[in-house]
Amino acid sequence: MSELGWLVYMIENEHGALYTGITTSMRRRLREHASDPRGASFFRFGRPTRLVYAEVAFDRSGALRREAEIKRLRRAAKLALVAAQEAASP
Repeated sequence: MSELGWLVYMIENEHGALYTGITTSMRRRLREHASDPRGASFFRFGRPTRLVYAEVAFDRSGALRREAEIKRLRRAAKLALVAAQEAASP
């Protein structure tokens, strides 16, 4: 597991669509999405371009719950999460 624990993340693909997932290693997961058969089938229709959102979860269960919450959001709400995180970043 990463030193941060579990991460909930969103990646934008080359068509602007957003993918939400969880991982313990963002570097490994980005590599898998970009070129590995273990990457999400979502990226077969548009390669991942950038990580747009990430938040730390205490454990796998919490990460899965938060992932499900984000996946239920409409696109505008997801983009608002991204914008809020970008505004909070130094």
